[in-house]
Amino acid sequence: MQPGLIWLVGGAVLLVIEVLAPGAFMMWLGLAALGTGAVALAVDLGIAGQVVVFALFAAVSIALGLRLRRPRHAGVLNTAQSGLIGRPARVLTVEGSQVRVRIGDSDWTARLARDVPTTSPGAELRVVGVDGTTVVIGDGVPAADG
Repeated sequence: MQPGLIWLVGGAVLLVIEVLAPGAFMMWLGLAALGTGAVALAVDLGIAGQVVVFALFAAVSIALGLRLRRPRHAGVLNTAQSGLIGRPARVLTVEGSQVRVRIGDSDWTARLARDVPTTSPGAELRVVGVDGTTVVIGDGVPAADG
C-alpha cells in the first residue's frame, strides 16, 4: 500500500474518531493527515519528509482551530448594559450632578464623562460607558438615530 494512502486512511480514521467522541482536536490532526496523504501521493517523499509535512500541517491546522475557537469578544461581558455603549442618549433633566437621559424607550440615571463639563435638557449625547446602573455620557461622537 502506498504511504499516501496510509495517511489518507489514517486521516479518515481520526475524523471518524472526532465524530464519535467530539473534542475538536482529532479533527485538526485528521485534516493534517489528509493533507499529508495528498502531498505524499503527489510528491515522492521519504518517511522523514512525510513526518515533516505532517508536523507542518498539524501546526497550521491546530493554530487555525485555536483561532476559530477563541471568543470574538474576549473580556467583554454579555450584559444588557454592554449593549448601551455607543447608543444615543437624549438629556431629559439636569439637576446639579443628577442627570436623567432617555436611551431608546428607557430612562436612565446618568453622569457626564470627564471631558463633558456641562449639558442641558434636550442635548443629544452618546453613551461612552456603564457604571453599575448609571450610564456615562459624552459628546465626542455625534448621536445617530436609534
